[in-house]
Amino acid sequence: MQLNHHRQGSGEPLVLIHGIGSRWQIWEAPLERLVSEREVIALDLPGFGESPMPPPGTPAGAKSLTDLVAGFLSEVGLERPHVAGNSLGGWISLELARRGLVRSATCLSPAGFHNPREAVYQRTLFRVNVRTARLMAPQAERMLAPAWMRRAAFWQFTTHGDQIPRQSAAGHVRALAYAPWFDETLIAINSETFSAGEQIVVPVTIAWGQHDRVLLPRQAPRAALAVPSARMLTLHGCGHVPTYDDPEQVARVLLEGSA
Repeated sequence: MQLNHHRQGSGEPLVLIHGIGSRWQIWEAPLERLVSEREVIALDLPGFGESPMPPPGTPAGAKSLTDLVAGFLSEVGLERPHVAGNSLGGWISLELARRGLVRSATCLSPAGFHNPREAVYQRTLFRVNVRTARLMAPQAERMLAPAWMRRAAFWQFTTHGDQIPRQSAAGHVRALAYAPWFDETLIAINSETFSAGEQIVVPVTIAWGQHDRVLLPRQAPRAALAVPSARMLTLHGCGHVPTYDDPEQVARVLLEGSA
C-alpha cells in the first residue's frame, strides 16, 4: 500500500520507522545530519500520521505492519535498504531483518521485549497519554507554547521535551490523538513479543535510552539474548524517543549502524 513519506538526501537508502501513535516528523531533529550521507525515507505507518488505514480486515500488530511496510518498500523500488526504527518501529525493523529484507537494522528502544507486568504498565501509560492528547489536541499550539509545558507534556518520552519546537510538539500531540489504528495496535503489540531473533544474519544495532520511562532499560538484556548477534549500545542522557534529546548522538548511531 502507499504510505505517506518524506524522501531526502543522497547515498545508500535508510528507511526510518516511528513508534506507535507517532509520525515521520519525529526524525526531524537528526534529519539534516543524516541526509548529508544517506538517502532518507521517513514514513508514516499505516493508520498513523497521514498514511491511510490498511485494507479492511487487516489484523493489528507488528506482523501486519511489517507486511505492509515490506510492500511499501517494494512499491517504491527499495531493495534491501538499511532500516532504523524507534519503539514499535524498532520491532518492525527487527522483523524486516529477520525476513532478510534489509541490509541492516538499527533499533532505538525497540518494542517486543516486555514481560506481562511491563505489558500492563505500557498499555496503561499509552492509554493515559492518548486520552490526554485527545483533550489537548484542539488547543495544542496554545497549550504547548511555553517550553516548560512541552517538557512536562513529553516527560515520559523525552528528557528534554522543551527542545521540541512548538509547532512540532503540537503536531505530535494531534498525531497521537487522531491516529485511527492506535487502539487496536496497542492491544496487539502488548499481547505478543518479538521472537526468532537468532535467525537474523544482517548487522543489527540495538540502542536503549538511558532514561527510557516507557520501555524500561531492563528490557535491553532480554533484547540482547533474543538477538544474539546484535551490537548493544546505551543512548546516554536520552529517553524513550531520543531524537530531540540528543540529535547528534542519534544520527551517529544510525549512520554507524547503516555503514
